[in-house]
Amino acid sequence: MNNDSMNINGILCTDLYQLTMAQLYFQMGVHEKPAQFDNFFRRYPDYGNHQAGYCVSAGLEWLISWMESNRFGEGEISYLRTLETATGSRLFEDDFLAWLHQYGDFRCLNVQAIPEGRVVHPHEPLTIVEGPVAIAQLLETALLNHMNYPTLVATKASRMADSARGRPILEFGLRRAQQNGANAGARAALIGGADFTSNVAVSKMVNVAPKGTHAHSMVQFFMAMGLGEVDAFRAYADLYPDDCLLLVDTVNTLESGVPNAITIFEELRQKGHHPVGIRLDSGDLAYLSIQAALQLKEANFDDVSIVLSGDLDELVIWQIVTQISAEAPRYGLEPDQLINRLVYGVGTRLITSWGEPALGGVYKLVAVKEGDRWESAMKISESPAKMPNPGQKQVTRLYDSRGYATADCLSLKGETLPIDEGFSLYHPLSYSKKRVIGPGEISQTEPLLTPIFENGKVVYQTPTLEEMRARRTADLERLDPGIRRLVNPHIYHVSLTENLWDLKNELIHKTIPQ
Repeated sequence: MNNDSMNINGILCTDLYQLTMAQLYFQMGVHEKPAQFDNFFRRYPDYGNHQAGYCVSAGLEWLISWMESNRFGEGEISYLRTLETATGSRLFEDDFLAWLHQYGDFRCLNVQAIPEGRVVHPHEPLTIVEGPVAIAQLLETALLNHMNYPTLVATKASRMADSARGRPILEFGLRRAQQNGANAGARAALIGGADFTSNVAVSKMVNVAPKGTHAHSMVQFFMAMGLGEVDAFRAYADLYPDDCLLLVDTVNTLESGVPNAITIFEELRQKGHHPVGIRLDSGDLAYLSIQAALQLKEANFDDVSIVLSGDLDELVIWQIVTQISAEAPRYGLEPDQLINRLVYGVGTRLITSWGEPALGGVYKLVAVKEGDRWESAMKISESPAKMPNPGQKQVTRLYDSRGYATADCLSLKGETLPIDEGFSLYHPLSYSKKRVIGPGEISQTEPLLTPIFENGKVVYQTPTLEEMRARRTADLERLDPGIRRLVNPHIYHVSLTENLWDLKNELIHKTIPQ
Protein backbone atom coordinates (compact mmCIF):
# COMPACT_ATOMS: atom_id res chain seq x y z
CA MET A 1 0.00 0.00 0.00
CA ASN A 2 1.47 3.37 -1.01
CA ASN A 3 1.42 6.59 0.99
CA ASP A 4 -1.30 8.07 -1.23
CA SER A 5 -3.64 5.25 -0.23
CA MET A 6 -2.95 5.92 3.43
CA ASN A 7 -3.78 9.64 3.08
CA ILE A 8 -6.78 9.37 0.78
CA ASN A 9 -8.99 11.13 3.34
CA GLY A 10 -6.53 13.98 3.96
CA ILE A 11 -6.70 17.61 2.92
CA LEU A 12 -6.49 16.76 -0.79
CA CYS A 13 -9.84 15.01 -0.43
CA THR A 14 -11.50 18.06 -1.95
CA ASP A 15 -12.81 19.32 -5.26
CA LEU A 16 -10.28 20.89 -7.58
CA TYR A 17 -12.31 24.06 -7.94
CA GLN A 18 -11.83 24.87 -4.25
CA LEU A 19 -8.10 25.12 -4.93
CA THR A 20 -8.43 27.06 -8.17
CA MET A 21 -10.78 29.58 -6.51
CA ALA A 22 -8.39 29.93 -3.58
CA GLN A 23 -5.55 30.72 -6.00
CA LEU A 24 -7.73 33.29 -7.75
CA TYR A 25 -8.41 35.06 -4.44
CA PHE A 26 -4.69 34.91 -3.64
CA GLN A 27 -3.59 36.37 -6.96
CA MET A 28 -6.16 39.16 -6.59
CA GLY A 29 -4.85 39.93 -3.10
CA VAL A 30 -8.23 39.37 -1.45
CA HIS A 31 -7.54 35.91 -0.01
CA GLU A 32 -7.49 37.23 3.57
CA LYS A 33 -10.72 39.21 3.27
CA PRO A 34 -13.14 37.90 5.93
CA ALA A 35 -16.17 36.05 4.60
CA GLN A 36 -19.00 33.99 6.01
CA PHE A 37 -20.42 30.78 4.58
CA ASP A 38 -23.59 29.03 5.75
CA ASN A 39 -24.11 25.27 5.51
CA PHE A 40 -27.75 24.20 5.28
CA PHE A 41 -30.01 21.80 3.40
CA ARG A 42 -32.97 22.82 1.26
CA ARG A 43 -35.50 20.02 1.79
CA TYR A 44 -36.19 16.99 3.92
CA PRO A 45 -35.48 13.47 2.62
CA ASP A 46 -38.27 12.10 0.42
CA TYR A 47 -38.20 8.31 0.23
CA GLY A 48 -40.89 8.04 -2.42
CA ASN A 49 -43.87 6.51 -0.62
CA HIS A 50 -42.96 8.16 2.69
CA GLN A 51 -41.25 11.39 3.70
CA ALA A 52 -39.31 12.91 6.59
CA GLY A 53 -40.67 15.92 8.48
CA TYR A 54 -37.44 16.61 10.33
CA CYS A 55 -33.75 15.71 10.25
CA VAL A 56 -31.23 14.82 12.96
CA SER A 57 -27.86 16.54 12.80
CA ALA A 58 -24.77 14.31 12.80
CA GLY A 59 -21.14 14.35 11.66
CA LEU A 60 -19.81 17.35 13.57
CA GLU A 61 -17.31 15.56 15.81
CA TRP A 62 -15.54 13.90 12.87
CA LEU A 63 -15.50 17.20 10.99
CA ILE A 64 -13.81 18.90 13.95
CA SER A 65 -11.24 16.10 14.15
CA TRP A 66 -10.56 16.38 10.41
CA MET A 67 -10.08 20.13 10.63
CA GLU A 68 -7.64 19.80 13.52
CA SER A 69 -5.51 17.09 11.93
CA ASN A 70 -5.21 18.20 8.30
CA ARG A 71 -3.07 20.83 6.59
CA PHE A 72 -1.15 21.28 3.33
CA GLY A 73 2.22 19.65 3.92
CA GLU A 74 5.18 19.13 1.61
CA GLY A 75 3.67 16.04 0.02
CA GLU A 76 0.45 17.81 -0.91
CA ILE A 77 2.29 20.86 -2.23
CA SER A 78 4.61 18.68 -4.31
CA TYR A 79 1.63 17.02 -5.94
CA LEU A 80 -0.15 20.30 -6.67
CA ARG A 81 3.05 21.57 -8.29
CA THR A 82 2.72 18.81 -10.91
CA LEU A 83 -0.78 19.76 -12.08
CA GLU A 84 -1.06 21.39 -15.49
CA THR A 85 -3.55 23.40 -17.49
CA ALA A 86 -4.99 22.25 -20.82
CA THR A 87 -2.03 23.87 -22.62
CA GLY A 88 0.62 22.28 -20.40
CA SER A 89 1.48 25.25 -18.17
CA ARG A 90 1.52 25.04 -14.40
CA LEU A 91 -1.96 25.12 -12.85
CA PHE A 92 -0.74 26.47 -9.51
CA GLU A 93 1.93 29.16 -9.22
CA ASP A 94 4.83 28.93 -6.78
CA ASP A 95 3.80 31.99 -4.77
CA PHE A 96 0.34 30.55 -4.15
CA LEU A 97 1.77 27.15 -3.22
CA ALA A 98 4.24 28.78 -0.82
CA TRP A 99 1.37 30.63 0.86
CA LEU A 100 -0.69 27.44 0.96
CA HIS A 101 2.21 25.54 2.54
CA GLN A 102 2.59 28.18 5.25
CA TYR A 103 -1.05 29.01 5.97
CA GLY A 104 -2.98 26.03 4.58
CA ASP A 105 -4.82 24.88 7.67
CA PHE A 106 -8.00 25.88 9.46
CA ARG A 107 -6.59 27.67 12.50
CA CYS A 108 -7.80 31.02 11.22
CA LEU A 109 -11.51 30.09 11.13
CA ASN A 110 -14.39 30.71 13.48
CA VAL A 111 -17.11 28.07 13.33
CA GLN A 112 -20.54 27.81 14.90
CA ALA A 113 -22.80 24.78 14.55
CA ILE A 114 -25.97 23.13 15.75
CA PRO A 115 -24.74 20.22 17.91
CA GLU A 116 -25.13 16.60 16.87
CA GLY A 117 -28.33 14.89 17.91
CA ARG A 118 -30.46 18.02 17.53
CA VAL A 119 -33.55 18.01 15.34
CA VAL A 120 -32.93 20.37 12.42
CA HIS A 121 -34.89 21.72 9.47
CA PRO A 122 -34.37 23.11 5.93
CA HIS A 123 -32.89 26.56 5.25
CA GLU A 124 -31.45 27.05 8.74
CA PRO A 125 -27.65 27.09 9.09
CA LEU A 126 -26.36 23.83 10.55
CA THR A 127 -22.83 25.23 10.40
CA ILE A 128 -21.56 28.81 10.01
CA VAL A 129 -17.94 29.34 8.93
CA GLU A 130 -16.26 32.73 9.21
CA GLY A 131 -12.70 33.59 8.25
CA PRO A 132 -10.36 34.47 5.37
CA VAL A 133 -12.26 33.74 2.19
CA ALA A 134 -9.63 31.46 0.61
CA ILE A 135 -9.36 29.17 3.64
CA ALA A 136 -13.10 29.22 4.32
CA GLN A 137 -13.65 28.25 0.68
CA LEU A 138 -11.21 25.34 1.01
CA LEU A 139 -13.31 23.88 3.83
CA GLU A 140 -16.49 23.50 1.76
CA THR A 141 -16.09 20.03 0.28
CA ALA A 142 -14.81 18.42 3.47
CA LEU A 143 -17.53 20.02 5.56
CA LEU A 144 -20.32 18.83 3.28
CA ASN A 145 -18.74 15.39 3.01
CA HIS A 146 -18.61 15.07 6.80
CA MET A 147 -22.09 16.47 7.51
CA ASN A 148 -24.51 15.49 4.73
CA TYR A 149 -24.36 11.70 4.81
CA PRO A 150 -24.33 11.25 8.61
CA THR A 151 -27.31 13.60 8.95
CA LEU A 152 -29.15 11.54 6.34
CA VAL A 153 -28.49 8.25 8.20
CA ALA A 154 -29.23 9.70 11.64
CA THR A 155 -32.58 10.90 10.31
CA LYS A 156 -33.41 7.48 8.89
CA ALA A 157 -32.44 5.79 12.18
CA SER A 158 -34.61 8.18 14.15
CA ARG A 159 -37.65 7.35 12.03
CA MET A 160 -36.98 3.63 12.46
CA ALA A 161 -36.71 4.06 16.21
CA ASP A 162 -40.05 5.88 16.21
CA SER A 163 -41.69 3.03 14.28
CA ALA A 164 -40.17 0.46 16.64
CA ARG A 165 -41.97 2.00 19.63
CA GLY A 166 -38.86 2.08 21.76
CA ARG A 167 -37.77 -1.48 21.02
CA PRO A 168 -34.04 -2.00 20.28
CA ILE A 169 -32.64 -1.24 16.84
CA LEU A 170 -29.47 -3.09 15.79
CA GLU A 171 -27.48 -1.55 12.91
CA PHE A 172 -26.15 -4.29 10.57
CA GLY A 173 -25.08 -2.25 7.53
CA LEU A 174 -21.31 -2.67 7.37
CA ARG A 175 -21.37 -5.21 4.51
CA ARG A 176 -23.80 -3.17 2.42
CA ALA A 177 -22.37 0.33 2.82
CA GLN A 178 -20.20 2.32 0.44
CA GLN A 179 -16.80 1.24 1.77
CA ASN A 180 -15.58 3.45 4.65
CA GLY A 181 -18.87 5.31 4.70
CA ALA A 182 -20.07 2.40 6.82
CA ASN A 183 -18.19 3.81 9.80
CA ALA A 184 -19.68 7.29 9.59
CA GLY A 185 -23.06 5.70 8.91
CA ALA A 186 -22.90 3.37 11.90
CA ARG A 187 -21.96 6.23 14.22
CA ALA A 188 -24.75 8.39 12.79
CA ALA A 189 -27.25 5.56 13.22
CA LEU A 190 -26.32 5.31 16.90
CA ILE A 191 -26.86 9.06 17.30
CA GLY A 192 -30.16 8.94 15.47
CA GLY A 193 -31.84 6.07 17.26
CA ALA A 194 -30.07 2.72 16.77
CA ASP A 195 -29.16 1.11 20.09
CA PHE A 196 -26.27 -1.05 18.90
CA THR A 197 -24.22 -1.78 15.79
CA SER A 198 -22.52 -4.92 14.53
CA ASN A 199 -19.56 -2.74 13.48
CA VAL A 200 -16.92 -3.68 16.04
CA ALA A 201 -14.59 -0.75 15.28
CA VAL A 202 -17.31 1.87 15.69
CA SER A 203 -18.61 0.11 18.81
CA LYS A 204 -15.14 0.35 20.33
CA MET A 205 -14.87 4.02 19.41
CA VAL A 206 -18.20 5.03 21.00
CA ASN A 207 -17.91 2.58 23.91
CA VAL A 208 -21.06 0.60 23.09
CA ALA A 209 -21.00 -3.21 23.05
CA PRO A 210 -21.20 -4.64 19.50
CA LYS A 211 -24.12 -6.94 18.78
CA GLY A 212 -24.68 -9.76 16.30
CA THR A 213 -25.78 -13.35 15.80
CA HIS A 214 -24.55 -15.90 13.28
CA ALA A 215 -25.04 -16.30 9.53
CA HIS A 216 -26.95 -18.87 7.52
CA SER A 217 -23.57 -20.16 6.35
CA MET A 218 -22.87 -21.63 9.79
CA VAL A 219 -25.89 -23.88 9.53
CA GLN A 220 -25.10 -24.68 5.90
CA PHE A 221 -21.54 -25.64 6.86
CA PHE A 222 -22.73 -28.14 9.45
CA MET A 223 -25.20 -29.61 6.97
CA ALA A 224 -22.47 -29.95 4.33
CA MET A 225 -20.47 -31.97 6.87
CA GLY A 226 -23.38 -34.40 7.22
CA LEU A 227 -24.69 -32.90 10.44
CA GLY A 228 -27.92 -30.99 10.95
CA GLU A 229 -29.36 -27.63 11.91
CA VAL A 230 -29.77 -28.70 15.51
CA ASP A 231 -26.07 -29.67 15.64
CA ALA A 232 -25.10 -26.21 14.43
CA PHE A 233 -27.35 -24.61 17.04
CA ARG A 234 -25.94 -26.84 19.77
CA ALA A 235 -22.33 -26.03 18.91
CA TYR A 236 -23.11 -22.33 18.96
CA ALA A 237 -24.97 -22.62 22.27
CA ASP A 238 -22.17 -24.63 23.86
CA LEU A 239 -19.70 -21.86 23.01
CA TYR A 240 -22.00 -18.93 23.85
CA PRO A 241 -24.48 -20.27 26.45
CA ASP A 242 -25.37 -16.82 27.81
CA ASP A 243 -25.53 -15.08 24.44
CA CYS A 244 -27.43 -17.64 22.44
CA LEU A 245 -29.44 -16.00 19.67
CA LEU A 246 -30.23 -18.44 16.86
CA LEU A 247 -31.04 -17.67 13.22
CA VAL A 248 -33.91 -20.04 12.48
CA ASP A 249 -34.82 -19.63 8.79
CA THR A 250 -32.01 -21.48 6.99
CA VAL A 251 -34.10 -24.63 6.38
CA ASN A 252 -37.73 -24.09 7.37
CA THR A 253 -38.57 -21.49 9.98
CA LEU A 254 -41.62 -23.03 11.67
CA GLU A 255 -41.07 -26.74 10.97
CA SER A 256 -37.34 -26.89 11.62
CA GLY A 257 -35.71 -23.70 12.84
CA VAL A 258 -37.93 -22.77 15.78
CA PRO A 259 -38.42 -26.37 17.02
CA ASN A 260 -34.66 -26.99 16.88
CA ALA A 261 -34.01 -23.70 18.67
CA ILE A 262 -36.45 -24.72 21.40
CA THR A 263 -34.61 -28.03 21.79
CA ILE A 264 -31.35 -26.15 22.35
CA PHE A 265 -33.02 -23.62 24.65
CA GLU A 266 -34.31 -26.46 26.83
CA GLU A 267 -30.77 -27.89 27.04
CA LEU A 268 -29.48 -24.46 28.04
CA ARG A 269 -32.16 -24.09 30.69
CA GLN A 270 -31.25 -27.45 32.19
CA LYS A 271 -27.65 -26.16 32.49
CA GLY A 272 -28.76 -22.98 34.22
CA HIS A 273 -28.53 -20.62 31.23
CA HIS A 274 -31.20 -18.45 29.70
CA PRO A 275 -31.33 -18.07 25.91
CA VAL A 276 -31.46 -14.64 24.31
CA GLY A 277 -33.85 -15.51 21.49
CA ILE A 278 -34.29 -16.26 17.80
CA ARG A 279 -33.80 -14.27 14.59
CA LEU A 280 -36.14 -14.24 11.59
CA ASP A 281 -34.56 -12.97 8.38
CA SER A 282 -37.06 -13.79 5.61
CA GLY A 283 -40.71 -14.34 4.83
CA ASP A 284 -43.76 -12.63 6.34
CA LEU A 285 -42.05 -11.40 9.46
CA ALA A 286 -45.24 -10.39 11.27
CA TYR A 287 -46.92 -13.76 10.67
CA LEU A 288 -43.76 -15.69 11.48
CA SER A 289 -43.28 -13.69 14.68
CA ILE A 290 -46.77 -14.68 15.82
CA GLN A 291 -46.29 -18.35 14.95
CA ALA A 292 -42.82 -18.49 16.50
CA ALA A 293 -44.18 -16.81 19.62
CA LEU A 294 -46.86 -19.50 19.90
CA GLN A 295 -44.25 -22.28 19.74
CA LEU A 296 -42.01 -20.51 22.23
CA LYS A 297 -44.96 -19.92 24.56
CA GLU A 298 -45.88 -23.60 24.53
CA ALA A 299 -42.30 -24.41 25.57
CA ASN A 300 -42.34 -21.74 28.29
CA PHE A 301 -39.93 -19.46 26.45
CA ASP A 302 -42.36 -16.62 25.96
CA ASP A 303 -39.91 -14.09 27.38
CA VAL A 304 -37.07 -14.50 24.86
CA SER A 305 -36.48 -11.91 22.14
CA ILE A 306 -37.55 -12.26 18.53
CA VAL A 307 -35.10 -10.41 16.32
CA LEU A 308 -36.39 -9.39 12.89
CA SER A 309 -34.12 -8.55 9.96
CA GLY A 310 -34.19 -8.46 6.17
CA ASP A 311 -34.63 -5.16 4.31
CA LEU A 312 -36.36 -3.38 7.16
CA ASP A 313 -37.02 0.34 7.15
CA GLU A 314 -39.35 2.61 9.11
CA LEU A 315 -42.39 1.83 6.96
CA VAL A 316 -41.83 -1.93 7.03
CA ILE A 317 -41.38 -1.85 10.82
CA TRP A 318 -44.59 0.14 11.15
CA GLN A 319 -46.41 -2.39 8.96
CA ILE A 320 -45.09 -5.32 11.06
CA VAL A 321 -46.24 -3.68 14.29
CA THR A 322 -49.64 -2.86 12.77
CA GLN A 323 -50.13 -6.39 11.47
CA ILE A 324 -49.20 -7.98 14.79
CA SER A 325 -51.58 -5.63 16.60
CA ALA A 326 -54.42 -6.84 14.36
CA GLU A 327 -53.60 -10.56 14.08
CA ALA A 328 -52.06 -11.60 17.41
CA PRO A 329 -55.39 -11.67 19.32
CA ARG A 330 -56.74 -14.25 16.83
CA TYR A 331 -54.11 -16.66 18.13
CA GLY A 332 -54.65 -15.86 21.80
CA LEU A 333 -51.60 -13.63 22.06
CA GLU A 334 -51.56 -10.22 23.66
CA PRO A 335 -50.23 -7.88 20.92
CA ASP A 336 -48.28 -5.45 23.08
CA GLN A 337 -46.58 -8.29 24.93
CA LEU A 338 -45.32 -9.72 21.63
CA ILE A 339 -44.39 -6.32 20.18
CA ASN A 340 -42.37 -5.63 23.32
CA ARG A 341 -40.26 -8.73 22.63
CA LEU A 342 -39.28 -7.64 19.14
CA VAL A 343 -35.81 -6.39 18.21
CA TYR A 344 -35.07 -4.99 14.74
CA GLY A 345 -31.86 -5.66 12.82
CA VAL A 346 -31.58 -3.02 10.10
CA GLY A 347 -28.96 -3.06 7.38
CA THR A 348 -29.11 -1.97 3.76
CA ARG A 349 -32.06 0.40 4.00
CA LEU A 350 -30.55 2.32 6.89
CA ILE A 351 -26.89 2.54 5.91
CA THR A 352 -27.78 3.59 2.34
CA SER A 353 -30.73 5.79 3.35
CA TRP A 354 -32.84 3.75 0.97
CA GLY A 355 -35.07 5.93 -1.20
CA GLU A 356 -33.13 9.17 -0.64
CA PRO A 357 -29.38 8.67 -1.14
CA ALA A 358 -28.23 12.27 -0.63
CA LEU A 359 -29.22 15.08 1.70
CA GLY A 360 -28.31 17.90 -0.68
CA GLY A 361 -26.72 20.13 1.93
CA VAL A 362 -25.00 23.21 0.51
CA TYR A 363 -22.36 25.75 1.56
CA LYS A 364 -23.12 29.29 0.45
CA LEU A 365 -21.40 32.65 0.79
CA VAL A 366 -23.69 35.01 2.75
CA ALA A 367 -21.47 37.90 3.85
CA VAL A 368 -18.13 39.60 3.13
CA LYS A 369 -16.37 42.07 5.42
CA GLU A 370 -15.40 45.40 3.86
CA GLY A 371 -13.29 47.37 6.31
CA ASP A 372 -15.20 47.37 9.60
CA ARG A 373 -18.55 46.55 8.03
CA TRP A 374 -20.05 43.23 7.03
CA GLU A 375 -21.78 43.37 3.64
CA SER A 376 -24.45 40.77 2.98
CA ALA A 377 -24.07 38.55 -0.08
CA MET A 378 -26.71 36.57 -1.89
CA LYS A 379 -26.99 34.13 -4.76
CA ILE A 380 -29.79 34.94 -7.22
CA SER A 381 -31.54 32.04 -8.88
CA GLU A 382 -34.59 31.44 -11.03
CA SER A 383 -35.59 28.93 -8.36
CA PRO A 384 -36.53 30.69 -5.07
CA ALA A 385 -35.50 27.55 -3.16
CA LYS A 386 -31.91 28.11 -4.29
CA MET A 387 -31.64 31.66 -2.98
CA PRO A 388 -29.96 31.48 0.45
CA ASN A 389 -30.83 33.78 3.32
CA PRO A 390 -28.13 36.48 3.37
CA GLY A 391 -26.08 38.10 6.08
CA GLN A 392 -24.82 37.19 9.51
CA LYS A 393 -27.58 35.37 11.32
CA GLN A 394 -28.65 33.63 14.48
CA VAL A 395 -31.05 30.68 14.79
CA THR A 396 -33.56 30.55 17.61
CA ARG A 397 -36.06 27.79 18.38
CA LEU A 398 -39.43 29.09 19.58
CA TYR A 399 -41.64 27.04 21.89
CA ASP A 400 -45.37 27.65 22.27
CA SER A 401 -47.46 27.65 25.44
CA ARG A 402 -47.59 23.83 25.42
CA GLY A 403 -43.79 23.65 25.40
CA TYR A 404 -43.78 22.35 21.81
CA ALA A 405 -41.38 23.68 19.20
CA THR A 406 -43.46 25.90 16.95
CA ALA A 407 -40.84 27.53 14.69
CA ASP A 408 -37.12 27.98 14.11
CA CYS A 409 -36.53 31.67 13.62
CA LEU A 410 -33.69 33.09 11.51
CA SER A 411 -32.81 36.64 12.51
CA LEU A 412 -29.96 39.06 11.96
CA LYS A 413 -26.96 38.71 14.25
CA GLY A 414 -27.60 40.67 17.43
CA GLU A 415 -31.31 41.10 16.73
CA THR A 416 -33.61 40.79 19.75
CA LEU A 417 -36.94 39.08 19.28
CA PRO A 418 -39.82 41.13 20.83
CA ILE A 419 -41.42 38.10 22.48
CA ASP A 420 -43.52 40.15 24.94
CA GLU A 421 -44.86 42.46 22.24
CA GLY A 422 -45.49 39.98 19.45
CA PHE A 423 -43.95 40.04 15.97
CA SER A 424 -44.27 38.71 12.44
CA LEU A 425 -42.43 35.79 10.87
CA TYR A 426 -41.96 35.37 7.14
CA HIS A 427 -41.68 32.27 4.97
CA PRO A 428 -38.07 31.98 3.71
CA LEU A 429 -39.14 31.39 0.08
CA SER A 430 -42.67 32.66 -0.47
CA TYR A 431 -43.52 36.35 -0.74
CA SER A 432 -47.12 35.74 0.32
CA LYS A 433 -46.79 33.65 3.48
CA LYS A 434 -46.58 35.41 6.83
CA ARG A 435 -47.25 34.34 10.41
CA VAL A 436 -48.10 36.66 13.29
CA ILE A 437 -46.82 35.70 16.74
CA GLY A 438 -48.98 37.27 19.42
CA PRO A 439 -47.79 38.61 22.81
CA GLY A 440 -47.24 35.78 25.27
CA GLU A 441 -47.63 33.11 22.59
CA ILE A 442 -44.00 32.03 22.96
CA SER A 443 -43.12 30.37 26.28
CA GLN A 444 -39.42 29.79 25.63
CA THR A 445 -36.67 30.70 23.19
CA GLU A 446 -33.54 28.62 22.62
CA PRO A 447 -30.45 29.59 20.60
CA LEU A 448 -29.43 26.60 18.47
CA LEU A 449 -25.93 27.56 17.30
CA THR A 450 -22.96 27.00 19.58
CA PRO A 451 -19.30 28.07 19.09
CA ILE A 452 -17.05 25.28 17.80
CA PHE A 453 -13.85 27.04 16.67
CA GLU A 454 -12.81 30.49 17.88
CA ASN A 455 -9.61 31.90 16.39
CA GLY A 456 -8.78 28.40 15.22
CA LYS A 457 -9.04 26.79 18.68
CA VAL A 458 -11.69 24.24 19.52
CA VAL A 459 -13.94 25.65 22.23
CA TYR A 460 -16.57 22.92 22.00
CA GLN A 461 -16.88 20.11 24.51
CA THR A 462 -17.82 17.08 22.43
CA PRO A 463 -20.88 15.40 23.96
CA THR A 464 -21.00 11.70 24.69
CA LEU A 465 -23.13 9.38 22.59
CA GLU A 466 -25.65 9.17 25.41
CA GLU A 467 -25.87 12.96 25.57
CA MET A 468 -26.47 13.15 21.81
CA ARG A 469 -29.14 10.47 22.03
CA ALA A 470 -30.81 12.26 24.92
CA ARG A 471 -30.72 15.49 22.93
CA ARG A 472 -32.51 13.82 20.02
CA THR A 473 -35.13 12.27 22.29
CA ALA A 474 -35.83 15.58 24.02
CA ASP A 475 -36.20 17.41 20.71
CA LEU A 476 -38.58 14.78 19.31
CA GLU A 477 -40.73 14.87 22.43
CA ARG A 478 -41.25 18.58 21.82
CA LEU A 479 -42.34 18.15 18.19
CA ASP A 480 -45.98 17.90 17.22
CA PRO A 481 -46.89 14.29 16.31
CA GLY A 482 -47.87 15.41 12.81
CA ILE A 483 -44.29 16.45 12.08
CA ARG A 484 -43.05 12.99 13.11
CA ARG A 485 -45.61 11.27 10.89
CA LEU A 486 -44.08 8.73 8.47
CA VAL A 487 -46.17 9.71 5.46
CA ASN A 488 -46.99 13.30 4.42
CA PRO A 489 -45.73 14.89 7.63
CA HIS A 490 -46.96 18.28 8.72
CA ILE A 491 -44.65 21.17 7.75
CA TYR A 492 -42.52 22.68 10.51
CA HIS A 493 -42.01 26.42 10.26
CA VAL A 494 -38.55 27.82 9.56
CA SER A 495 -39.13 31.54 9.32
CA LEU A 496 -37.37 34.87 8.91
CA THR A 497 -37.81 37.97 11.04
CA GLU A 498 -39.03 41.08 9.30
CA ASN A 499 -35.52 42.60 9.39
CA LEU A 500 -33.95 39.59 7.66
CA TRP A 501 -36.83 39.38 5.18
CA ASP A 502 -36.38 43.05 4.31
CA LEU A 503 -32.63 42.55 3.84
CA LYS A 504 -33.24 39.59 1.52
CA ASN A 505 -35.71 41.54 -0.60
CA GLU A 506 -33.43 44.56 -0.72
CA LEU A 507 -30.60 42.43 -2.10
CA ILE A 508 -32.90 40.76 -4.62
CA HIS A 509 -34.12 44.10 -5.95
CA LYS A 510 -30.61 45.54 -5.96
CA THR A 511 -29.16 42.58 -7.87
CA ILE A 512 -31.89 41.84 -10.41
CA PRO A 513 -32.09 44.46 -13.17
CA GLN A 514 -35.36 46.37 -13.05
